[in-house]
Amino acid sequence: MIQSQSDSGIDSYRERVSKFSSELDLGLIFYILKKSLWIVALFFIICLSAAFVYLRYSQPIYQSSTVIQINDNNEASKVLQIGTTEGATNKMAEAIEQIRSKIFLKRVVEKSNVQVSYFNEGTFKSNELYKSSPYFIKFNVKKNSIYGVKIYIAFNNLNSGTLNYTAEGKSYTIPFSTNNVVNSNYFDLSVTLNTLFEKNQIQNTLSENNKAYFLINNVDDVTAELQSKLEIKLINEAAKTILITVKDVNANKAKDLVNIVSEEYLSFDVERKSESSKSIITFIDDQLKKVYESLKESESNLQDFRKGKNYTDKDVVLSANMMRINSLEDEMLEVEMEEKLLAELQANIAKNKSIDTYQLISLIAGTEYESSIREYTQGIQKLLLEKENLLYQVTPQSENIKQINYNIETQKKLLIESLNAVRLKYKSKYTNLMAKSSEFKSKYERAPDEDMEHARLMRLFSISEKYYTMLLERKTEFSISKAGFVSQNVILEKAIKDGAKVSPNQKNSMIIAVLSALLLSLLVIFIRYFLHNTITSVNDITKHINASVSVLGIVPHYESDVPVSQLVVDKNPKSLIAEAFRNIRSNMQFINNSEGSKIIALTSSISGEGKTFVALNLSGILAYTGKKVILLDLDMRKPKIHKGFGVSNEIGMSTILTGMTTIKESINKSHFPNLDYITAGPIPPNPSELIISKRLDEMIAELKLMYDYIVFDNPPIGLVTDGITTIQKADFPIYVFRADYSKNNFVQILDKLMHEGNIKNLSIVLNGVDTTRNTYGYNYGYGYGYGYGYGSGYYSDDKAKSKKRFSKLWK
Repeated sequence: MIQSQSDSGIDSYRERVSKFSSELDLGLIFYILKKSLWIVALFFIICLSAAFVYLRYSQPIYQSSTVIQINDNNEASKVLQIGTTEGATNKMAEAIEQIRSKIFLKRVVEKSNVQVSYFNEGTFKSNELYKSSPYFIKFNVKKNSIYGVKIYIAFNNLNSGTLNYTAEGKSYTIPFSTNNVVNSNYFDLSVTLNTLFEKNQIQNTLSENNKAYFLINNVDDVTAELQSKLEIKLINEAAKTILITVKDVNANKAKDLVNIVSEEYLSFDVERKSESSKSIITFIDDQLKKVYESLKESESNLQDFRKGKNYTDKDVVLSANMMRINSLEDEMLEVEMEEKLLAELQANIAKNKSIDTYQLISLIAGTEYESSIREYTQGIQKLLLEKENLLYQVTPQSENIKQINYNIETQKKLLIESLNAVRLKYKSKYTNLMAKSSEFKSKYERAPDEDMEHARLMRLFSISEKYYTMLLERKTEFSISKAGFVSQNVILEKAIKDGAKVSPNQKNSMIIAVLSALLLSLLVIFIRYFLHNTITSVNDITKHINASVSVLGIVPHYESDVPVSQLVVDKNPKSLIAEAFRNIRSNMQFINNSEGSKIIALTSSISGEGKTFVALNLSGILAYTGKKVILLDLDMRKPKIHKGFGVSNEIGMSTILTGMTTIKESINKSHFPNLDYITAGPIPPNPSELIISKRLDEMIAELKLMYDYIVFDNPPIGLVTDGITTIQKADFPIYVFRADYSKNNFVQILDKLMHEGNIKNLSIVLNGVDTTRNTYGYNYGYGYGYGYGYGSGYYSDDKAKSKKRFSKLWK
């Protein structure tokens, strides 16, 4: 029986789900909503409380932004025609990646005041003070284990205090004096007071904040944290503008960091572009020192010769051959200079891991090999940028990095080969010039010895002088180029005010809380709707039963406490519940209005549906008409009548049916006129056999001579079959259901009873109906005009009583 009820419940649930879209019962939904109002209220309280706690105790996040326009021009390089400073083709992408890089952000951290964090410790969260701290720390870390350790600081006065911290499992307390260095195994630090505060302000702040502490931060950790807080967005590609945003728990700190990032990028851009000029100027300075010594020596030799030989300027006559020799040597000097520069560049390429494109472009500007060599340098620069970006995602030992390294080495080899080819051509040109110079010199050696020696010395002096002058010119050019490296990037918008609060957002939090409460409430309501399987109205009974059944009426929910006797019709004969039982009594006349004594048999599906309550009050309302009524308790397994009247259960139906006592001995008089009753008696071992015995028929025949109505309170027919016998014999067989308690599948028991038990005139009574639901438009189908707010509070078991108390409390 239980298994069949479970299966039918599953079938009912599946049927409800399958017909949900076409047979949505709005009345039932409103009814469930009414019953679930306390759950809805609970969800709103929980969600709104959670939102309040989140807004109250979550760490606020502030955001500051700045706008930079990316430009890249070097006017000095254009004037001197030593090449542009164009690096990668996509300057916007390059700038964004450079700002995001840890190398750049580490510079930002080192130039900001974030390596020490100052806090006031609260109950649930700590407040970062940043520049509003009444004290500042200067430190030198000795052991890395001190990074991130809370160092509590307590001031005794404005000049001294103590530091407390725990490191490597040990606690330390160190006294300190302001402006003096404190030494420990982990750090050296000094504490200074914030000069922006007045002394009385500092004293008040230090006395109020007893749990002040600071953290010494690792630069790499702060860099990684800043990288996670940094956001860069492209605003306008045509205008080359980017938006840099920094989020932090301190509004002033967010503003400072975003401004430092933008300003530091301008400096970083200038330094990066001027590195090539710095390298070349350093090389030229080294050459100038060597050439200066050679020029000084040649000048001294020339002066000594002129003094020793008394050689004057008027004696100097340069022939056409000497002019040609000087011209050839000048050209040789230029070729030698270019070959040395290329040799230096080739050596740097072979030794260094990276190549400066700007230096290469500056060196090869104006040569016929400029375009081919620039192609290789730009290819290598692109590979290096790709490698730098990839190193943030993979390790240096990954296959992708190895492949890029291989490509870089290949490009370097091609570049070195190209430079070798240029150098060979310069060497070949130098050799040819040397041969022509030697040819002219051989002709000139036939001149007088003194003139020849003087010309030789003049030539050496002239070569050194020209070489020195050329180096000075080159240094001047690159110095001007370096000075021209002023960043063309422009900060269009700086963060002026402290960062704006972006989290937690009060409006969004409340909206999310309300929506969450609504969604959870709807979810609970629809789950309860899908799982709803209780009878709530007569309509629920009639639509599930296949046979025709008479509805005697409904018994409304009784709002007051039910007395022990369960008789309520005598408390207020004019009450609505008394009217309901009078209505049942009247409807019984339409079923059977013949003369003679009548049998009324009541049963239900399970215990707790109120059949005893209905039997008692129906008997009482019949007795009001002057009819003699006797109530028999046939529920010998779970007798209740004796409890209602407050009598013993020593004799009753069980002793009568076994012949132990007579009917007259077992009849009890109630306080109700014309109403007698017989209790169930001691619980027998075989109640079913006693009920189907001939003694019961004899008892009924005898009682018909004495009473107008014989009312049987039968056991629940859904649990045992004891009551079928009396139901078959009854003139008024009544099946009791209880609203919001009886399951829908109980109707199948009623249907089976009518078809298989061959029960005639079977009628139903719905007990415990909450008629106030009609206000929500729910169709109960009883059609007797009971639109009043009354109901039944009768429950026959402990669980039902507990439910009643809870319902009353909620109301």
